[in-house]
Amino acid sequence: MNLSQEDWVAQLESDENVVILDVRTEDEVNEGMIPNAINIDIHKGQDFITEIEALDKSKKYYVYCRSGARSGKACEIMNELGFEYAYNLLGGMLEWDGEIE
Repeated sequence: MNLSQEDWVAQLESDENVVILDVRTEDEVNEGMIPNAINIDIHKGQDFITEIEALDKSKKYYVYCRSGARSGKACEIMNELGFEYAYNLLGGMLEWDGEIE
């Protein structure tokens, strides 16, 4: 499910049992990431799938990348793998005006 930054942040703050997932490359992550996010690079192919499958499917995942394209694909993959709650940040880090660490 695609969410605007406003909706993404509002839901994230109101939800319990959440994980923020950054699917960017290591170089992109080194430029800064949303606080408390975990990073699993979608470009790792099967390793990405393996790491995603190891995550707790009962949690809600708020997923982002640089522009929203890769995170949208990551959400599709997660849905196919049985994750019920995967939310894509539209616009990604390019449009993010929240905190960065």
